[in-house]
Amino acid sequence: MCDLLCALGPATADGVTRFAKNSDRPPDEPQVVEWHPPRRERSTCATYLEIPAVVETLGFLGSRPAWMWGVEHGVNEAGVAAGNATIYTTLDPRGFPDALTGMDLVRLALERASTAEGAVEVVTDLILAHGQGGSGHEGVPRPYWSSFLVADPVAAFVIETSGRTVAIEEVARTRAISNRTTIPAFDAEHRHPRQPVETLVDPRWRASQAVLAAEPVTTEALEAHLASHVGGTDGWTVCMHVEGVEATTAAMVAELPVDGPPRARFCAGSPCSKPFLRADLSP
Repeated sequence: MCDLLCALGPATADGVTRFAKNSDRPPDEPQVVEWHPPRRERSTCATYLEIPAVVETLGFLGSRPAWMWGVEHGVNEAGVAAGNATIYTTLDPRGFPDALTGMDLVRLALERASTAEGAVEVVTDLILAHGQGGSGHEGVPRPYWSSFLVADPVAAFVIETSGRTVAIEEVARTRAISNRTTIPAFDAEHRHPRQPVETLVDPRWRASQAVLAAEPVTTEALEAHLASHVGGTDGWTVCMHVEGVEATTAAMVAELPVDGPPRARFCAGSPCSKPFLRADLSP
């Protein structure tokens, strides 16, 4: 489970794009916030798959489950922010071979793309070339498909997937995604017929949309939203607490100015009880 929000410059008071994400994971699973410096290598070893490398990667700050190569969310030195959310569709992910996970694709986008449009190309090209597959939980067979939100100082895009099928929507002003298909044509064709989105997803998604509609969007408003217990019942809220099942274990809010370096604030833990701390994009 995850909730992601983006507001482009025209929707913020200072004209700076904002990107926000909560990471909902197994409650006892630690996440690591770390700087990944640029590197050169002959091949890239993701969580389950080795793929051809690029000449040199971009440095980025990201938050990842400690056991996984990929990241839940992050921002790179070029000012690209990215994150993903689990979605289920009419195509059952079980039985597909281990390949790239959604979190692997987030990290690869941050390492290889200097714009949001470039991040879309990285994600779609890698899915077409290598496919998606593999569990997103340590020691438990829980494969999944992903939706992605990627942004830079001037543009943002939603990417939704089902296996190797990909749909892309450019963000006009603000956008929120959660654990369901949201691009209208893609949703009509691929929405999982038995996923209880009406109770477990839509209340969180609508709460995020309401925050974005209350322009101008601020960093403080996004942090407060990620820490809130709105958008559901029995713990299935934006800051999630479902005992023994799922909890918000990390969060990020990034500011992506046109004329300066990106700024990011990371929370390691549940944002309702842990602070957002400023993180510099440097080793």
